[in-house]
Amino acid sequence: MLNPSAKLVENIYDLKSLEQKPTRDGYGKGVVAAGEKDGRIVVLCADLAESTRSHWFKEKFPSRYIELGVAEQNMATIASGLANYGKIPFISSYAAFSPGRNNEQIRTTIALNNLGVKIVGAHAGVSVGPDGATHQALEDAGLMRMMPRMTVLIPCDAVEAEKTTIAAAFHPGPVYIRLGREKSPVFTTKDTPFEIGKAILLREGKDVSIIGAGMLLYNALVAAEELSKEGIDAEVINCHTLKPIDKETIVASAQKTGAVVSVEEHQIYGGLGSAVAEVLAQNHPAPMEFIGMHDRFGESGEPSELIEHFGMGVGSIKEAVKKAVLRKK
Repeated sequence: MLNPSAKLVENIYDLKSLEQKPTRDGYGKGVVAAGEKDGRIVVLCADLAESTRSHWFKEKFPSRYIELGVAEQNMATIASGLANYGKIPFISSYAAFSPGRNNEQIRTTIALNNLGVKIVGAHAGVSVGPDGATHQALEDAGLMRMMPRMTVLIPCDAVEAEKTTIAAAFHPGPVYIRLGREKSPVFTTKDTPFEIGKAILLREGKDVSIIGAGMLLYNALVAAEELSKEGIDAEVINCHTLKPIDKETIVASAQKTGAVVSVEEHQIYGGLGSAVAEVLAQNHPAPMEFIGMHDRFGESGEPSELIEHFGMGVGSIKEAVKKAVLRKK
């Protein structure tokens, strides 16, 4: 059953009735709200203001918006200088380019100096669709997770993305926020808890733990509901903070259920699945299956088709759950 304290939307499994928005919209609203609270917040963009929703900040605070053009490496270094002199910079681009193209500048000028630059990687995952493999960032969260001093956040819907952005603005040190382009179900509410570093139990279960992040988390909830009709009671956890990961919640859930499935729109190497496996290996080894990209690049196609093609749909999650439960037995 759904966890009442998670305060999710009503009729959560009625997809037709759910509002659908891209998580990038939540960032656009959140950075404006943060900017209203603190005049130190500035936004830098690499010629993708509308695509990343940074244009909403530009319209509200034109003197605190800096357009860098197609120059993500310059954007990172300029942001580090601004942060060094007291500003709170957000830098925005496609995740394939930031942190994909400017990883070295993020490492050397931002993370090494522990500066509070907030890196916003939009259009991540295969749900970018027809843009194809070059623009489908599937390694970005792993790159940032390996970066010392970096906090990594992956909101599950537009409402959580807004909370994520505001929280990131006032969180010490560098932060990476991973966003999607495609519209996805909005299933959390303004009352759903959010705290950096604290995973959220969305659904209680006793047979298997599904630990997910990002837009695919909705598929995990639907899979859990369908599995309940087949006699499998799945727990679902929103692990929106990839780093620092909530070890306590993950271990407690694995101890209760004895089997784990990770769900992410990212390479299974280096991302959420790897992070969860590391926690379990050190604290409570358990059978585990991985939903995500299995050492492949993306392809052009419609977002929903690609999610199914690469084994990240509801049916694939259900199959992975059954494998994990069977291995437990």
